[in-house]
Amino acid sequence: MTSKFQLDERANIGFGDASSYDKFRPSYPPEAVEKLLAHLGLSGVDGARVVDLASGTGKFTELLAGRPEKFEIVAVEPHQGMRLELEKKELKGVKSVDGDACNIPLEDGWGDALIAAQAFHWFATRDALNEIHRVLRPGATFGMIWNIEDYNSPLEWNASSKWEQKLKDIIWSLDDGQHRFRHFEWKKVFEAQTETTPLQTLVDTFTHNFPDFSLPLGIEEVPWTVYLTDEAIWSRYYTLSQIAMLKGQKLEDVKKQVFAALKGEDVERNAAGEVALHARTYFCFTSRV
Repeated sequence: MTSKFQLDERANIGFGDASSYDKFRPSYPPEAVEKLLAHLGLSGVDGARVVDLASGTGKFTELLAGRPEKFEIVAVEPHQGMRLELEKKELKGVKSVDGDACNIPLEDGWGDALIAAQAFHWFATRDALNEIHRVLRPGATFGMIWNIEDYNSPLEWNASSKWEQKLKDIIWSLDDGQHRFRHFEWKKVFEAQTETTPLQTLVDTFTHNFPDFSLPLGIEEVPWTVYLTDEAIWSRYYTLSQIAMLKGQKLEDVKKQVFAALKGEDVERNAAGEVALHARTYFCFTSRV
């Protein structure tokens, strides 16, 4: 383990309202969950040991706990408010612990798999990979999964509608220098494995500081659409850390822009008047070497 991981203040504040996060953030499509667990070698493996790293309020933990394999799950979360929301659910087979990506309170080689849902971009460092590597047995797997709404997607991804592009433009205009999923900076920690100098390789050999994971990363996506009321879309949008940190008039201005965009002619609605929100679930997988 390394020194105590410092949770980024933007995450600490942005996730402060844990109950709203749990209520308004989406769960994960069954198709994506099934595919990820198959790639991780967990499907059909009774009692496999799974680390749910940065488990938050348990959006993904619930899905793991409900599986017929009856996994042994350790949910690791540094944010007290989010961890308490998870513990309220009293999920069977789940042990909730205070820990972080650099300090996972498990012995060496404990896990058959580790999953980081909606989180790896916050701690995509070599120290974190070292710790993940440590708690996994040789040949174990590491999965990352994100739900990405069109309005919170990378620049190169096309939004499905003008209103979603407007909300996306707002998010990018508030860019604060913290790397999130949409920046794709988190991938670089894996790419660095192939860029190590001979001297660094020698140092790593003697210090056992070589968090090797198989490359290239396996990557898949599952697109989906959900219909929500205008208020529900705002509530979900507000759970994004960059929006949740806004105060006063700045927050009101953004809220007005969101509701104005939802009045556009391009907004697709169902018979109940709910808006079609487009997204995709993006997931990656690798194995511990």
